[in-house]
Amino acid sequence: MNQISLTPQLKFSKIVHGYWRLAEWNLSNQELLKLIQQTQELGITTFDHADIYGNYSCEKLFGDALALKPSLRQNIQIVTKCGIKLATDKFPTRSINSYDYSYHHIISTVESSLNNFKTDYIDVLLLHRPSPFFNPEEVAKAFNELKQHGKVLNFGVSNFTPQQFEMLSSYVEMPLVTNQVEISPYCLEHFDNGNIDYFLNKRIKPMAWSPLAGGKLIKPTTEKEHRIVKTLKEIATELEVENIDTVIYAWLLAHPSQIIPVVGSRHIERIKNAMNALKITMSTEQWLKIYIASVGKNLP
Repeated sequence: MNQISLTPQLKFSKIVHGYWRLAEWNLSNQELLKLIQQTQELGITTFDHADIYGNYSCEKLFGDALALKPSLRQNIQIVTKCGIKLATDKFPTRSINSYDYSYHHIISTVESSLNNFKTDYIDVLLLHRPSPFFNPEEVAKAFNELKQHGKVLNFGVSNFTPQQFEMLSSYVEMPLVTNQVEISPYCLEHFDNGNIDYFLNKRIKPMAWSPLAGGKLIKPTTEKEHRIVKTLKEIATELEVENIDTVIYAWLLAHPSQIIPVVGSRHIERIKNAMNALKITMSTEQWLKIYIASVGKNLP
């Protein structure tokens, strides 16, 4: 009931738990394992990562916790990303933040991720951001090798435009299963740049990062933020929902493109608020009221 099919062989939970800030949570391995198990009990089986999160530390933190109960691995989906190279103390020879989608970098990053997670395979590998220097033939070569060796089962992208998605799709042998982009009642970028229409056209289920707009819709400060929150509160009253974050997740889940929100909180109550959105039926009029509040003017 709480799963969505991206391909006939790949299912995600309708809500994904994200680990961008895992290093800041300061959890012991046992505490993190408990959180993973609690989210599973709520119905979340898909976990979102990237090699760079926490200055290249979060994948290993998750893997160390998972190693305490290896049997959990067969019932979860691990998503991770590659391609961004940070100039940090861990890589002192790098002078700038950059992107690298060469065959060798993709292969070496996946090997590192597999070691961090203490697993034999990644369920979905995403290219983290589009690069102005991008050789799709190198990417296709890496994808083919990783797929053939069973190290990555599925591939996708993050923050790509429809044109960039289409371009890469023309080079790779396997279909790209998702595009993880920023979507929230505050951020309507992908309604404007053609991505939402593209998702519907190609039957692609997008993942949505920063669904609460980085906290802007929880603690509003600007006129736009207050305007959206006012409408969210009105809709919450109509739906008899206590928390506006539940309304935000319901807004995302209601869209026909079947958006999959990534919840980045360590607090189980926040995660429960997201899962409660699965029980809500939002009308088209309520959905559009929130959209209009973001745009700041009525529909034409």
